[in-house]
Amino acid sequence: MDVTIFGSGYVGLVTGACLAEVGNKVLCVDIDPAKIAVLEGGGIPIHEPGLEELVKKNRDTGRLSFSTDAAAGVAHGLFQFIAVGTPPDEDGSADLRHVLTVARTIGEHMDTYRILVDKSTVPVGTAGKVAETVREALATRGSDIEFDVVSNPEFLKEGAAIEDFMRPDRIIVGTDNPRTAELLRALYTPFNRNHDRVMLMDVRSAELTKYAANAMLATKISFMNELSNIAEALGADIEKVRIGIGSDPRIGYRFIYPGCGYGGSCFPKDVRALGRTARAIGYEARLLNAVESINRRQQGVLFEKIADHFVGGLTGRTIALWGLAFKPNTDDMREAPSRRLIESLWNAGARVRAFDPVAREEAFRIYGKRDDLILTQDAMSALEGADALVIVTEWTEFRSPDFAAIARKLNHPLLFDGRNMFDPEVVTAAGLTYFSIGRRPAGTGGA
Repeated sequence: MDVTIFGSGYVGLVTGACLAEVGNKVLCVDIDPAKIAVLEGGGIPIHEPGLEELVKKNRDTGRLSFSTDAAAGVAHGLFQFIAVGTPPDEDGSADLRHVLTVARTIGEHMDTYRILVDKSTVPVGTAGKVAETVREALATRGSDIEFDVVSNPEFLKEGAAIEDFMRPDRIIVGTDNPRTAELLRALYTPFNRNHDRVMLMDVRSAELTKYAANAMLATKISFMNELSNIAEALGADIEKVRIGIGSDPRIGYRFIYPGCGYGGSCFPKDVRALGRTARAIGYEARLLNAVESINRRQQGVLFEKIADHFVGGLTGRTIALWGLAFKPNTDDMREAPSRRLIESLWNAGARVRAFDPVAREEAFRIYGKRDDLILTQDAMSALEGADALVIVTEWTEFRSPDFAAIARKLNHPLLFDGRNMFDPEVVTAAGLTYFSIGRRPAGTGGA
């Protein structure tokens, strides 16, 4: 099938590459000529494992191409995927300007039946706004061309997006038109060979499903972080509690890891947007408000532990950070806990030496060149002249470090673990004092 993707960011590029991989002819359209030049030159503008190879393979076969020509994009595909950004407004609601601009563009250029597919994460009711925008553009032209608008939310995890698309848990299709539903089912047939994963529903339910899924996962994280603070105050071990409750199949082990808060492009934005949607209909979503409030507090926990330990203040101290991205296998630092920690340390007069396997360039893009920020090329170099080490992101390469070497290299043998990656007994046996989440400090080191 011929498919057009408006937006060549994370969702658009993964969607385009995966649809091309199964034989469709995909045209990705973006307004950013620099991004298109990177893609046409063989690179990709984001970090996602396996994506660069998949894009190159399908570009070389001619199944995947890129353009800034919106009219050509509208002419190309029966399916017009809208995969542009929906950044949060100041009030927390999703900004639909880019989505509606694409809808207007499609209405201005379409000359035959088209299916507009909302792939961007959008509030309930957006499909109606998209349809109205297309109708207005058609009316301006004096045209009456048939079209449909479908909600087809993405469920891609950064770092595992290709696997998620190629072997999805579910494919949500929201439409009230049986014919359109069958066309979407046909498009997704290659991803249903094991069993049918397509779930058909009305448009508004499909739109709400995406927000509900992310809000549920964020709720599990914040609930576990709330428990971790209670456990630490009571002298309990949250890791033992986690294992105890996770053994109940109604709860399970996924998304109940305590830590220093969630970040990224989805959970913070979507929790706020769903809360804003609720307020717009006169409902106060108290649980969603609590989830967000707990996460804001949890992102400050590491700094509080560091500041509490250095009773003389942090002015003149150097703190080493391992991990900048909000999660492993991505360079995404949007609302990452590392940013909250770094900026709090700067405000307290400390310097930061940081290492991340892939987010170094993103950190430099965000913060630029600063005397109080050194971005190192390897993990151990970050420890030079540092008074403590902080683990912020649970990268695989951090799982089994040489604790004795860490203790020797630091000015003070202090390890603050924001992801509970290590066994306290192993860490303290190497001479380090170990601070984690939801557990008592272990060891006797000081500063």
